[in-house]
Amino acid sequence: MDLRRYELATLAAATALKSSYCSIAHGQVLAEKFFTPEEVAALATTPPTDPVDRAVMTFARKVALEADQITQQDIDNLKSLGLSDEDVLDVSLAAAARCFFSKTLDATGTTPDTAYRDLLPPDLLSALTVGRQI
Repeated sequence: MDLRRYELATLAAATALKSSYCSIAHGQVLAEKFFTPEEVAALATTPPTDPVDRAVMTFARKVALEADQITQQDIDNLKSLGLSDEDVLDVSLAAAARCFFSKTLDATGTTPDTAYRDLLPPDLLSALTVGRQI
């Protein structure tokens, strides 16, 4: 999976899980490499306008919050936008891995690194702080 799609799927799962640690870390990558900070802040709450990005993020959120509700229609929607079976699996694995890591961090009380206060614009940091505070 390319880095951009991985980061979008990861951000979607992390925000759905209310994992500030992962939302901030992966939001920073998106803001540095693919989007403006304002665009990343919006992605935390608003689906992207690009139909593929929107479908990937929607699917990743569904994997994170209600994987038992994934249907063939969800998969077919991604495939109708040009994703292959391998691409769909990659998004599923990225979201599922995020669930494991995010839940582990929260269960151990791990908070986001304080260095992010200096690395990210305040508005972006605020938008990505969806759970534990720095």
